Amino acid sequence: MIGKLRGRLDSIGEDFLILDVQGVGYIVHCSPRTLSELPRSGELTLAVETQVREDSIRLYGFLSDVERDWFRLLQSVPGVGAKLALAILGTFEPGELGLTIARQDKAAISRAPGVGPRLAARLISELKDKAAAPGTTVAGVAGTEAPAAEDAIAALVGLGYSRPQAAGAVANSRAALGDSAETSALIRQGLRELAR
Repeated sequence: MIGKLRGRLDSIGEDFLILDVQGVGYIVHCSPRTLSELPRSGELTLAVETQVREDSIRLYGFLSDVERDWFRLLQSVPGVGAKLALAILGTFEPGELGLTIARQDKAAISRAPGVGPRLAARLISELKDKAAAPGTTVAGVAGTEAPAAEDAIAALVGLGYSRPQAAGAVANSRAALGDSAETSALIRQGLRELAR
């Protein structure tokens, strides 16, 4: 299996790129967001998911391991294949997708091409517990960009709330108070959110 490729960008198609790795051109399928964010010169490194089927081998490329993890996680939901997972990742950045699931915002998830209300509800239902696990949405909810949010989530978990509940409450609190909100304000607002 191929997990990472490093090489020179040869060309870009509608939903793929060709990566020249020491003279071998690999066709790598990517989301529209990934294709638009690619550096146009120099060496490029892609996290790769390899899918082997009876009649084909396909490579899917991502600019980060987190995005690749989301690609895998999305496909664990019944009815979501590689094409739909790429469409969802083309609409949302990984952190934004995690926040949207934590908020259980079906309308926002329905914005992705091919995702209707029923599938949006299924995505939220299936991923709400998995999405708030460390290494998935926490980077979007908190992480190094917002240590106050991570501390608020930890405090709410310490008070007995589940991690998904706490992450959703803090995500909504950050939306209401702004990204610069302090931990204590996020905890107070998070408790209000959870009391609703």
